[in-house]
Amino acid sequence: MLQKLNDHITKNLSFLKGKRLLIACSGGVDSVVLAALLHELKFTIGLAHCNFSLRGKESDGDEDFVIAFAAKLEVPVFTETFDTKSYSKQHKLSTQVAARELRYTWFEELVTDFKFDYVVTGHHSDDDLETFLINLSRGTGLRGLTGIPVINDTIVRPLLCFERQEIVNHAKENKFYWREDSSNSEVDYLRNKLRIETIPTYKKAAPALLQSFQKSRSYLEDAQHLVEDYMVLVSNLVISEFSDGYQIDIQKLQELPNTSALIYELLSPYGFTDFTALLDLVTAQSGKQVFSDTHRLLKDRNLLLLTPKPQATSKTEATLEFFISENETIIDTPIALEFIATKKIGDITKSTVYVDKDKIRYPLLLRKWREGDVFQPLGMKGKKKLSKFFKDEKVSLIAKEKTWVLCSGSDIVWIVNFRMSDRFKVQASTKKILKIVTSI
Repeated sequence: MLQKLNDHITKNLSFLKGKRLLIACSGGVDSVVLAALLHELKFTIGLAHCNFSLRGKESDGDEDFVIAFAAKLEVPVFTETFDTKSYSKQHKLSTQVAARELRYTWFEELVTDFKFDYVVTGHHSDDDLETFLINLSRGTGLRGLTGIPVINDTIVRPLLCFERQEIVNHAKENKFYWREDSSNSEVDYLRNKLRIETIPTYKKAAPALLQSFQKSRSYLEDAQHLVEDYMVLVSNLVISEFSDGYQIDIQKLQELPNTSALIYELLSPYGFTDFTALLDLVTAQSGKQVFSDTHRLLKDRNLLLLTPKPQATSKTEATLEFFISENETIIDTPIALEFIATKKIGDITKSTVYVDKDKIRYPLLLRKWREGDVFQPLGMKGKKKLSKFFKDEKVSLIAKEKTWVLCSGSDIVWIVNFRMSDRFKVQASTKKILKIVTSI
C-alpha cells in the first residue's frame, strides 16, 4: 500500500511533495494509516484532532490516543474540544452538519496560524460510494453524483483510490492500533445504514462494485467538466453585471436548448433548490421573486436579477427620517447630498436638480419612499402616485427599495436620482436658486 500511495501521489498529487500537511486524525483506522504512510514517505506532517464532546469518555479517549500517536511519530499535534450540541442548537443545524462546520473552520485557522499548505483527510473509496448514494437519494444532480472531490481548495484526499478493506488489511499487517467510533455501529444515520446494511449486500451481489464505481465516477467527473466549460460560454452570453449583482437575459436564455437544465446550472451554486419555482419565475409577472438562503432572484420584465438576499427591514428603519437644516450644505448620511446656492440654472439630470429656494421650508426631510406617496413630476400638470411613476419608468423592485425622497414639509421635492417635482422648479420670477447634487 505504501508503494501504491507513493505512485498515486507522484502521478496525480505531485503538488503535495515538499509541502506541510495537516492530517485530520480522528484516531480511526483511515486517518491512522494515512498519517503512518505519509510519515514513512518523509512528508512533513502534523495531526489535528477534534473532540466533539458527543460520546463522553470515549471522545476523550480518542483525543488521548491521537496525542500518544503523534508522540510516537514525533510530529506536532493540535486538539480542540467543541460543544457541538450547543453549536448545532444555536445555529439550527443537525449534529453532523454542526460538527463538519466546526471541524473545517478550525482546520482553516490551523493552516493559517501554523503555515500548513494543505489539510489531508482519510476519506476512501467506500466513503465516496456512500456519499454518491446519499446524494442520489437527495436529487443533487450531476455535481452531487461526482462524489467526494479529491481536491477541494486546501483539502486533499489521497486515499480515495483505496478501498476501506485495503486500509484495514494494511493496519492489521503492520500491527497498527486504532480507535473504533461506537456511533458508527448505529443505523440511525443514513450513512451508517448504507455502510452497515446496504453496501455489504451490494458488494456480495457485485464483488467489483467499488472498481466499477470508480470508473463511473471518473466518467461523471468528465461529464461535469464538459458542463462547466459549456456554462462558461452560456454565462458570457446571458449574464451581465449590474450595480447590485447579476442580471440574466431571459430571451437569450430561452433561445438556447435545454433552458431548464441551464437554469439549474446557473442558479444552483447560489443555493436555489426549488427549480419548479425558478421555471415559473421565467414566465411570471415583473416583481415576483424567489429566495435561497443567501440570494434573491427577481423577475424584472425580460431579466432575472440575482442579488444577495436583502436583510429584513425593521419598521424603525422603514420609517427612519433625516432632517436637514438650512445651514447644512453637505450631508453624507444616509446618502450623499450637496446643497449649493447658485445664480444660474444648468442641466437637470437624475443626479442634479435646481429648485426655487423660496418655495421650500426648512428643515428638509429625507426618507425612504412609501406606498401612497404622491408628487407632481417635472413637466406634468397633474399629480402621480410614486408607485405608478416607478411602474411607468420601469424601475425594478431592487432600485425602489433603495430610493430616497427629499421633502419640504409633506411635499416631495425630489425623488433622488429619478425626478424632481414640478412644484419646486425654477421660474422667471425665482430670486434664489438652490442646486442639489447627489453622488449615489
